[in-house]
Amino acid sequence: MERSLMKGNEALAEAAIRAGCKCFFGYPITPQTELSAYMAKRMEKSGGVFLQAESEIAAINMVLGAASTGVRAMTSSSSPGVSLKAEGISYMAGSDLPGLIINVQRGGPGLGSIQPAQSDYNQATHAMGHGDFHILVYAPCSVQEMVDTVTLAFDKADQYRMPAMILADGLLGQMMEPVTFPEPRTTLPDKSDWAANGHGNKREHHIINSLYLDAPLLEAKVQERFKRYAIIEETETDAELYCCDDAEIVVTAYGASARVSKSAVTAARRKGIKVDGVHIGQSDMEPREARALLGDEAIVGLSAETESLVRLINELPDGCIDYIGAGPLHVSTTKPEASVGGNDGSGHTLDEEQINAICAASEFPVVVGGGVHADDMEMLARSKAAGWFVVSAIAGADDPEAATREMVTRWKAVRGDAKHGYAPRVK
Repeated sequence: MERSLMKGNEALAEAAIRAGCKCFFGYPITPQTELSAYMAKRMEKSGGVFLQAESEIAAINMVLGAASTGVRAMTSSSSPGVSLKAEGISYMAGSDLPGLIINVQRGGPGLGSIQPAQSDYNQATHAMGHGDFHILVYAPCSVQEMVDTVTLAFDKADQYRMPAMILADGLLGQMMEPVTFPEPRTTLPDKSDWAANGHGNKREHHIINSLYLDAPLLEAKVQERFKRYAIIEETETDAELYCCDDAEIVVTAYGASARVSKSAVTAARRKGIKVDGVHIGQSDMEPREARALLGDEAIVGLSAETESLVRLINELPDGCIDYIGAGPLHVSTTKPEASVGGNDGSGHTLDEEQINAICAASEFPVVVGGGVHADDMEMLARSKAAGWFVVSAIAGADDPEAATREMVTRWKAVRGDAKHGYAPRVK
């Protein structure tokens, strides 16, 4: 099949058209505006409808209305705009309506920055709106994966009658990569058993509604959805495993950061270190699943740059993970976004006080990384951190062995030979 060089945002739009999207409603916001602009040029020519709404709130409610008729509808935005759409997404979930929302993430909270970020993970997977519901979340790590995920997201949204989100980020949206597109869809799922698209007095009315004044009826609806969610968790959760067959250490990541993780794993393998990674391609692989795949002897770590995320990780059963990775400490080649907001969009890198706060909140050992170099050893050794991780200061050194020895020596000069154990494991 022919390959095309395309920007991520535009590739998402083209993939949606080929997946059978007939209605796009949006509102411009950086860094996803190219997606809307592409739709403005292509939708009418493809037999669809493009409408720039007066606000993000209006756009998501237009998606709700179009989805009610059974057509494939979508919207796109970036972090602050997605927050505005949260109420409408909850209404769609409460009405059992499929639809696609694309979030090209940027830094926050508030207006934050227009630079790439991944700080909407908790929102997408735990709190995408009020009430008891979940959405399908997909987290691709390349432009090609974004293209492939669009059709999958539409299909699964239709299958389970629920909203789906592609959790992209500004880096993926703005980068250009060669992609291959699937052939346009000619047939789509039959929704005649529920869609409100006119009946000509030949059937009963189809009512699309999220309001249930009868409490037992509302409870039954919520319970039915959670049965669907359980099926999804069991059958649809997915991840790309990279060199995990004989791994001793597993690094978890999603989206653009997974690309850096793969490079680090490859570099470590070349040096004989069995450190491996798992790229989270869906709404993240459950840590218990990673533990089940890798066994009790593997070391599993999760990233957490904020106390709120640490508290969520603390709720995991014993034995799922071994440590938490926090950062960045400085701007670096692997953490350039730290100069405009840090990994969590907080507007700063971590200092000793913040590291200690994360350590105090965590039930797991905390290791610190992101721009770490030899001059940080004394501060890190004074802190409550269990250790540190590093890429550039060693991999980019003229003499990696000498650089490693210096860092370890300076760490031990303050910390000594004190060891930190792993989290308790289920036997």
